[in-house]
Amino acid sequence: MTEGLMSKAATMEIPIHGNGDSRRLPEDDGLEQDLQQVMVSGPNLNETSIVSGGYGGTAEGIIPTSTLKGSLPSHPPRGPLISPSPSAASRIASQAAAAPGSNLHPPHPSPAMPGEEATRGIAVEKFDIVKKWGINTYKCTKQLLSERFGRGSRTVDLELETQIELLRDTKHKYECVLGLARALTNHFYSLVQTQHALADAFSDLSQKSPELQEEFGYNAETQKLLCKNGETLLGAVNFFVSSINTLVNKTMEDTLMTVKQYETARLEYDAYRTDLEELNMGPRDAGTLCRLEAAQAHFQAHRAKYEKLRADVAVKLKFLEENKVKVMHKQLLLFHNAISAYFAGNQQQLEQTLKQFNIKLKSPGAEKPSWLEE
Repeated sequence: MTEGLMSKAATMEIPIHGNGDSRRLPEDDGLEQDLQQVMVSGPNLNETSIVSGGYGGTAEGIIPTSTLKGSLPSHPPRGPLISPSPSAASRIASQAAAAPGSNLHPPHPSPAMPGEEATRGIAVEKFDIVKKWGINTYKCTKQLLSERFGRGSRTVDLELETQIELLRDTKHKYECVLGLARALTNHFYSLVQTQHALADAFSDLSQKSPELQEEFGYNAETQKLLCKNGETLLGAVNFFVSSINTLVNKTMEDTLMTVKQYETARLEYDAYRTDLEELNMGPRDAGTLCRLEAAQAHFQAHRAKYEKLRADVAVKLKFLEENKVKVMHKQLLLFHNAISAYFAGNQQQLEQTLKQFNIKLKSPGAEKPSWLEE
């Protein structure tokens, strides 16, 4: 009879009351204690556990259902060991779900932050830039060495190359003229300063030497006149030097910068042209066809760049030649008239030359203009 009662108790549904009802079976105390111990020692439902139809899970502090049949727990049970029925387990799960702050679903991994994606995109873009630069540098270096050793062919525009060489030679000669003009300016400035000091010395001796007052006075006036004419000539020569400097170091240099870009584009064009020719001579398979299409696209792009820069260089060389003729015609005429008038002692012609070319001289007592006026 005892065995029948135990089997009946093991299979019957045990009601669980949460409102403090006193009508409970004796076994309810033990089951409630076991449930409280499991809830205290087990993981929090808000973190990772999923409550299903039983105790389920293998987390620390929770007794798996598989061990209930074969082995006893390490601690002595406080009541009879009773397996919960499906209905009791569902009630426990519903109460746990209704508890505030409960979460029956595992947390989803957070998506990547926008800042991380932007940083990764920038890194990939920089890597692509470095990769393209490395490939381009390798091809251009290979083409340059092959041209130097006479193994590779290069594209040559004879007319344009002749004009470029002439420009470089002209710039070198104009730089020599500019250096000599600056040296003349420095020496002549020293001469004018010496004449100015000599005029002051003659004027002082004229006042302190009554017996030679007239002679010292004549020489003082002559040196002052030469000093004044020298300052006028210095103004003309400085204007000449400034104009030549602008022509050489700005106008010609700007054209030569475009020439350097053209020569770089020509080297790249020949490098990719050689690469395309080598691929055309090789076997035709699937991989080679893909590389051939990419090489053809690169070749077309560099050819367009080369032709554009070649046209730009031709236009700049044409305008530079016209500008050079106009500038040098004016400056050479100024230099000639100023030098001739000064050494001929023709003060009026010297001043007229400066007026003709709109050159304004600074008076000796004039102060330096402020930075706002400049």
